[in-house]
Amino acid sequence: MAVLAASVVWGVLASRAADVFEQNRKLGRGVNALGYDPIWRARDQARFQEKHFKRLREAGFDSIRVNLHPFRHFQSDGTLPQSWFGTLDWILAGAQGAGLNVILDLHEYNAIGNDPEANKEKFLSFWRQLSSHCQKAPDSVFFELLNEPCRKLTPELWNQWLREALAIVREKHPARTVIIGPAYWNSIDRLSELQLPAEDRNLIVTVHYYKPMEFTHQGARWTPEFADKTGVVWPRNEGDRQALERDFDRAAAWAKSQNRPIFLGEFGAYDKGEMASRARYTAAVARAAEARGWSWAYWQFDSDFVVFDIRQDAWVEPILKALIPQRADR
Repeated sequence: MAVLAASVVWGVLASRAADVFEQNRKLGRGVNALGYDPIWRARDQARFQEKHFKRLREAGFDSIRVNLHPFRHFQSDGTLPQSWFGTLDWILAGAQGAGLNVILDLHEYNAIGNDPEANKEKFLSFWRQLSSHCQKAPDSVFFELLNEPCRKLTPELWNQWLREALAIVREKHPARTVIIGPAYWNSIDRLSELQLPAEDRNLIVTVHYYKPMEFTHQGARWTPEFADKTGVVWPRNEGDRQALERDFDRAAAWAKSQNRPIFLGEFGAYDKGEMASRARYTAAVARAAEARGWSWAYWQFDSDFVVFDIRQDAWVEPILKALIPQRADR
């Protein structure tokens, strides 16, 4: 009886929810932003300004994936301050005003991956608080349960956690589209380890793609094995392009077997690589995703892997044109 009741409930919810494949289509072409912006400390220190929402839309982007780091803002009673939610509301209003979809991505993967049990209650508390705060948000606002589950948050443990967090979200958001990816840094190679509740059909599956790392992360100081590498080009040979297609074909086959849409939540190449190679790589990954009906979000708007130069108040044209080749020059 319990299984039957759950099936009936989810059948009703599915009839109310927007079609998940259409929701994924609406996400379209996106960009990661605001995760490391001083705006979260003080609004007057922000790099990202109101005008940038419009600039994104005019350039041809459909969505913005907002990387949230709320744990450092938790107060002694375990709640987030109104100032934090004030900044979030400013972002939601600005994006909506510009016609952009928004993904609210919990980006606390390092803290959680290093010590899952010490951070589990914060993880669940965040989703209780955000779910309550965003009850009236339109269906153009998506929730992403956790960026890149990793390290001690094993695939087995993550499969348990995601169900707990999803249950919290569904209490107040039975029809909201939720994004969930596999453990091991949302690796495209680990989809088979992801276990989603079969009865919830309003889920988009996310993967990240930074292969080959010796190219995409050359010179990146936070990856010791690649920090001293330079001069790596892409493609080195035709095998690089073939590897990309094979990786995406495997993910597409999994998605078809599970009847789940795919969102490529992060991809890009670090600034130390030569620009021509970075542009070729970025274009190849974006077109490969689009050819399979996936939405995507480039990493990232500013900071590093940059597509917009805040200081110059200008797009990095080779990267922008690789992402959105048909855009009109402005």
